[in-house]
Amino acid sequence: MPLSPSFAGVILAAGASSRMGRDKALLPWQDGTFLSAALRALRPVTELVIVVAGNNYPDLEPIINAEAAFMVVNRNPEEGQFSSLRLGLQEVMNHGRDAAIITLVDRPAPGDETIAQVKSAFLASGDQVWAAVPEHGGKHGHPIAIGREMIEAFLRAPASSNARDVEHAHQDHVLYVTVDDPLVALNVNTEEDYEKLRLGLVT
Repeated sequence: MPLSPSFAGVILAAGASSRMGRDKALLPWQDGTFLSAALRALRPVTELVIVVAGNNYPDLEPIINAEAAFMVVNRNPEEGQFSSLRLGLQEVMNHGRDAAIITLVDRPAPGDETIAQVKSAFLASGDQVWAAVPEHGGKHGHPIAIGREMIEAFLRAPASSNARDVEHAHQDHVLYVTVDDPLVALNVNTEEDYEKLRLGLVT
């Protein structure tokens, strides 16, 4: 990891949201949507933000443009989230950045201080740490901060792999950062989950 890596944000937003029944990227949240909240959360701690969209790209494009972000379209989103991750990370490299903060659009963005904490822990960790992963209540979550070594590990992995497999294969190079923010590990998969979140019933 270089002494001062340049960060790009990556938001994975190509999923079909089949269990929810509507696109989670467009769920109302705060004064916008899950997607716009994620864009605004990553913008202060990155030099640019890349959104990986899928078949939903026509609906996401206006939000992405309004937040001055970049969009890349996964033309085969049925291949799964790992295909979107690799596509997004290749764009990070194409834009000349050597580190990334990656998050998922299917959950509300954590607080600004949480993202800053994960980034700071990564920057302070030394060359042996390739990734910093937030942890709350014994659960790992997002956003994660990764350097060039982990980016390359994801890009070299077989297309049939997944992010968890790659992370576990390089466990010695992963720093887990305990944060006081339940949103990092929250799953919003159903309307019931979303309603609990909206009513403030998430702890």
